[in-house]
Amino acid sequence: MKERFTYSTYIRCSPDLLWQALTAREVTRQYWAGTWQECDWSRGSPWRLVAPDGRTADSGEVLEADRPNKLVISWRDELHEELRQEGHSKVSYVLEEIGTSVKLTVIQESEVENSVAIAAMSKGWPHLFASVKSLLETGYPLEETRAWPVDL
Repeated sequence: MKERFTYSTYIRCSPDLLWQALTAREVTRQYWAGTWQECDWSRGSPWRLVAPDGRTADSGEVLEADRPNKLVISWRDELHEELRQEGHSKVSYVLEEIGTSVKLTVIQESEVENSVAIAAMSKGWPHLFASVKSLLETGYPLEETRAWPVDL
């Protein structure tokens, strides 16, 4: 891979609970700007992130699913032409149980040198996963990640 972004955080929860937070429609809507994912989470299945207005925001395919340890999907932005033209990147969620916490490592990789998609998403991932952490540990996601941007 030519471009790579890696982010890790520790969340006080179980791997199963974090897996659910990453994949379940009713949970992702709480911290991911009202969006939800449509997928059965099995290898080879299509995946899409659906915006609150019903548009497909991102799409791809499940490349690997080892519940509750690892999920790998191909990922393409469908709303921004410049990002869409780059094609699919690969996003991996790695969950490692460490005591009473789970270390979540998110890795996004692209074959595109100087990837605009990696640059854009690397700014959003930390805030999004801070919101997941907040939701699972306190019951409340961060305010900034709850609403869909008005300009999309």
